[in-house]
Amino acid sequence: MNKILVVDIGGTHVKLLMEGIEPRQFDSGPEMRPSDFVAKLKDAACGWDFDQISIGFPSVVRDNKVTKEPKHIGPGWVGFDFTNSLGKPTQVINDAAMQALGSYHGERMLFLGLGTGLGSALVLESMLFPLELGDLPYREREKIENFLGIPGIERLGEDEWKTEVLFAVGQLKLSFIADYVVLGGGNVHRFDQLPEGIERGKNENAFLGGIRLWEAAHHGGNKWQIF
Repeated sequence: MNKILVVDIGGTHVKLLMEGIEPRQFDSGPEMRPSDFVAKLKDAACGWDFDQISIGFPSVVRDNKVTKEPKHIGPGWVGFDFTNSLGKPTQVINDAAMQALGSYHGERMLFLGLGTGLGSALVLESMLFPLELGDLPYREREKIENFLGIPGIERLGEDEWKTEVLFAVGQLKLSFIADYVVLGGGNVHRFDQLPEGIERGKNENAFLGGIRLWEAAHHGGNKWQIF
C-alpha cells in the first residue's frame, strides 16, 4: 500500500500529515513562493518515507493545476508543476475542498473554513464541488471573507465576529439547501459551542481528504468526482 504525505497549505502555516507520525509544520505567509515552499517542504519532511503527495492549496485548482494566484501567500503558482519539483507523484486540490472531502459523511454537506480567508466546498454523494464563497459580495460592498476571515476578527472584535459568522453560516446553509455544515479552519476553536446542524471540523479530516484524493485518482474519478 502506498504511503501518502498530506500537505495542507494555509495563509500562515503549512501542515504536514502522515499516518502514525506526529504532524509537522512550517510558516507560509505572503512572501512564500513555489521555490520557498519546495525547499521548506523537503526540509520539514526529511526522514519521512512516502510514495505520493496530496496538497491542499489555498486558491482555485482545476485538473491538478493551480489556475489563480493565491490571495494570502506569494505569487508564481499558476501552472506550477508540483510533481516535477517535489520528485513524487502529486495530487493538488483546493485546501478547503480537501478538508471537505475528508469531513463528508453523507447527504448534502457544505464545508466552510474559517482561516485567513473563507474556504468553501460542497459535497453531494460522490461529487465534490470546490467553491470560492469568500468572494461573495457582503456589507459595505466588500467581500464576505473580509468579515468572516481573520480581518473580520480585527475589525469587529471577537464577540461580534462570532455573531457575524453564525448568522452568515446559517444563511449559506439555507442557500445551498445543505443538510449540515462542517465549520473548519484555524479559527473554529474560538467557538465553545455550535448550533444544531453545524459541526466542528477536525484536523484529521485534512489527512483523510488527502487519502480520498488518491482514491479519486486511482479510480478514474469513479470513487470521487471532483469538479
